[in-house]
Amino acid sequence: VQLQASGGGLVQAGGSLRLSCAASGRTFSGYVMAWFRQAPGKERNFVASIRWNGDTYYSDSAKGRFTISRDNAKNTVDLEMNSLRPEDTADYYCAASFAPYYSGSRRSEAFDYWGQGTQVTVSS
Repeated sequence: VQLQASGGGLVQAGGSLRLSCAASGRTFSGYVMAWFRQAPGKERNFVASIRWNGDTYYSDSAKGRFTISRDNAKNTVDLEMNSLRPEDTADYYCAASFAPYYSGSRRSEAFDYWGQGTQVTVSS
């Protein structure tokens, strides 16, 4: 599975951005898709994930502000980010794993495939 993330950029606090991730190389069926982020000098942290059937999971910081969605026909997963804060500044990574029984793990080790990061900068 190859993952290609896009959509990062510079935005003012309170603004919105939409990240997209396109998957290729294998059928999307049964795969869990997720977004992680990593700020400079910090560890990579879970943001949100979505199962094949549409079940979603969010970090506490993302809940209520971010929405993860997927289009199984197009093999894409998006992250709509609203009410952005300076602390949301990070490189955002798309991840995938074949996990039909996924139950919301936030561990990066639970994901086998990673895209390149896309940078999000939120100015105050």
